[in-house]
Amino acid sequence: MSTQKTKRNKVKRPARGHGFGTAPVFLAAISTLFGAIMFLRFGYAVGHLGFLGALWLILLGHMVTIPTAMAVAEITTNRRVEGGGEYYIISRSFGTTIGGAIGIPLYFSQAISVAFYMIAFSEAFRPVFAWLAADYGFSGDVRMISLPVTLLLIILVSAKGAAFGVRGLWVVAGILVVSLTLFFLGEGPASGSSEVIPLTARVSDPDSFIRVFAICFPAFTGMTAGVGLSGDLRNPRRSIPLGTFSATVVGLLVYVFLVAKLSWNATPNELATDQFIMGKIALWGPIIPIGLAAATFSSALASLMVAPRTLQALARDRVLPSARINALLARGRGTSQEPVRAILVSGVIILLFVGLGSVDFVARIITMFFLVTYGALCSVSFLEHFSGNPSYRPSFRSRWYVSLLGAVMCFMLMFQIQPLYAVLALFLMWGLYWGLRHGRREERDLSVILKGVMFQLTRRLQISLQQSRAGTDRRDWRPSFIAITRHSLDRLSHFELLRWVCHRHGFGQFIHYVAGELSIESRKQAEAIVEKLIQRTKASHAGVFVETVIAPSMKTALAQVVQVPGISGLPNNSILFEFPQNEAEEIKEVIEGARLISPLNYNICILRSSEFRFGYRKNIHIWLTKDDLTNAPLMILLGYIIIGHPDWKDAEISVFACFPGNRLEQELENLNDMIVKGRLPISSKKVTPVFYGDESSFELAAADRSANADLVILGLTRQEILKDTKSALISHPNLKDVLFVNSRQRISIF
Repeated sequence: MSTQKTKRNKVKRPARGHGFGTAPVFLAAISTLFGAIMFLRFGYAVGHLGFLGALWLILLGHMVTIPTAMAVAEITTNRRVEGGGEYYIISRSFGTTIGGAIGIPLYFSQAISVAFYMIAFSEAFRPVFAWLAADYGFSGDVRMISLPVTLLLIILVSAKGAAFGVRGLWVVAGILVVSLTLFFLGEGPASGSSEVIPLTARVSDPDSFIRVFAICFPAFTGMTAGVGLSGDLRNPRRSIPLGTFSATVVGLLVYVFLVAKLSWNATPNELATDQFIMGKIALWGPIIPIGLAAATFSSALASLMVAPRTLQALARDRVLPSARINALLARGRGTSQEPVRAILVSGVIILLFVGLGSVDFVARIITMFFLVTYGALCSVSFLEHFSGNPSYRPSFRSRWYVSLLGAVMCFMLMFQIQPLYAVLALFLMWGLYWGLRHGRREERDLSVILKGVMFQLTRRLQISLQQSRAGTDRRDWRPSFIAITRHSLDRLSHFELLRWVCHRHGFGQFIHYVAGELSIESRKQAEAIVEKLIQRTKASHAGVFVETVIAPSMKTALAQVVQVPGISGLPNNSILFEFPQNEAEEIKEVIEGARLISPLNYNICILRSSEFRFGYRKNIHIWLTKDDLTNAPLMILLGYIIIGHPDWKDAEISVFACFPGNRLEQELENLNDMIVKGRLPISSKKVTPVFYGDESSFELAAADRSANADLVILGLTRQEILKDTKSALISHPNLKDVLFVNSRQRISIF
């Protein structure tokens, strides 16, 4: 019988921690929002910034926190949520590598927040210390309050758990309502003056806006305090967004009315110098220190419930550097898995910062931690949203530009507050990311999101380029090449030339032809070849897209690839063939391909490679004849593009103008004019006129001047392609690597 009762009792226990509803999320957030900064530093903010400046501070703070709240709500509704709050939500959506890099700074910001609130809690007792000093001569330190109370709070939370904390939040919420009500019912002004204070009135020597912001920003960070209770909620996907947003809206409205009340009822000097000015305005003054004590105590309580749960979740995911530490901190107590050990570790950190005793100093540290955490969270949300990942399916949707705004605001404010600390914080987060990534290469990381972003950018750019290509000016022509070969694995010249042409100015697709019918076996063979080609592109830093095509013949393969759209979003405009100088039997296949392509308005380039392998890559010789008037712009432009590659550093282009005597002077003048107007790096001394009478004299002239050139570029007419291609391709036997060029498109250099 007892065994059956035990089983029934186990079934009745909540599956999710304590099984809270939405109210604890709202209470944790609102009690943290209405904390130390509201009671102690909002008067200081209004005194130094004026009413309008304080409103701008509130708006700026919410320009950070609202996008973050929306990002958290969106990410929360994307996956099943368990314990660990914001860290768990981030890590389950984006992987523990990203989650850990954000989660560790998040944990420290939550833990240090407890210290901040306890320091502020002790400030509520300053009137008591002032009374003791005046009447009894006792001058004590507020740390006499903050340190023992902090220790007591840590012991209570570790012993009683989150249920104790949530009951305490209800009491605190009631005290906050009463204290704010009595404040707004106060009739000030505290100075006894009845004058209406101007909207821009402030002290004579005010602190800078960014300093005031750094001190007051923790007032806005409490909106995500309830997210840390995710493991103790019945329905976190509903409770977290609803509780977080409702607390944020209520907080925003109260802050605006609070600033207006302070501006109306006190002078700037009173606001700037008296941190308990709210008590002098309130209908019953003592309620403000009471409210301050309750609010800061509850804020500390809420943060102390959240921070250890974040640490426990980090340990369960083995994010912490030691396996032993992970195992120790991952354990919880009881069925609700209270993180007792994580509470004790957090307690040590909290007590260290409480010992500092300065509200403003700790506030600035919290601000930097929260800003880097929120900035990273908004950045990841923006990237994930923009990447269009089908697996990212939140039921609540923010907007990518809202997350982007949050990220930009966070990082901008970090550098405004303290550039050195901002750089250190970003390096810390980046170091955490790379450290975690080193041991988790099989897990999802930032590269997956960035690939999605690149995919979206590429997709949109391709569509945009395709839609706008009709208006492209011929002066804006850029190479978009297809190179096809069956010898990609045993010859490099073809690939090298495409790599140079597409280094910066163009696009290239390197296609390996696999002879045969499409089948499982041929497809596997093709995939293996692609992998090898990808490794080649990585090793050579080539900006070339590699692929294979399976077809019964080279002609069929070529017919397929010329119909494939260019990877740039623009259509391919050029074809590159290759054959070795000493293997003339391959010329037939090249000729067949060139003749197939010739009517299709593609530029045709045919590389006759040699064992010279482009020599020292120091000079390119371009030979122009009377038949190359249409080819000349492309020939010169290709030469210019090739020498722009680092492999051709310090290379020079030499142009040889070969025209009949009666045209030589005029064509030479046109050529120089084209080079000057086109701003091409070709010296006039490198443009050489060459007279020739027939084809044989032309070959002799070329052999005499270019036998040792690293690359020679020759024109190829359409007539030669259609009727006498072989003779043209085997001509000039004394030249080494030769690129034959036939231009079918209108290209302008200037």
